[in-house]
Order: sequence, then structure tokens, then C-alpha cells
Amino acid sequence: MSLLRKGFYLGLGAAISGKEKFEKVLNEMVSKGEVSPKEAREMMNSWVAKGEEKNSEWNEQAQARMQEHVKELGFVTREEYELLEARLTRLENQNKMDE
Repeated sequence: MSLLRKGFYLGLGAAISGKEKFEKVLNEMVSKGEVSPKEAREMMNSWVAKGEEKNSEWNEQAQARMQEHVKELGFVTREEYELLEARLTRLENQNKMDE
């Protein structure tokens, strides 16, 4: 878990650093008259939206991989556990009625 947390913080730091550099470049472009402030905001919003989309994509992929690993290790999902528990309860109740 510590490795996962460190990886997360590394990615977060890279994203923040990248955002700061991107903002700096945009500000320089605005000051040179290469883009308008409105265009710079639109570029920034587009960049942030793409980053959020990619983050969501990576989270889904990581979750799928984690579920695969858990399954490979022989663990059951909560849903599978609850189904088995309900089945066991039904069988126990049926057994009591047969006695």
C-alpha cells in the first residue's frame, strides 16, 4: 500500500508541476500577444478536462487490475460472499425444518 501511495503522490506532484509550467507558458503567450486571455483560459480548461478524463481512465484500469489480482489470489467478492451466506442460511433453515 505504501508503494501505491508513493506512486499516487509522485503522479500528483508531476501533474501539479506540469500544470504550473503550462500556466507559465500560457501567461507568456498572453503577454506576447500570441493568444488572448480567453483563448488561454480555454486551452487551460481543455488541458484540465483531458487530465481528468485520463485520470478517470487510469483509475478504472487500476481497479480492474486490482480485481483481477484479488481473484487470482483466490479471494471472493463481497457479492459472491453474500450469495454464499444467503445460500448457507437457506440450507440451515431447510435442515432445521427437516429435523
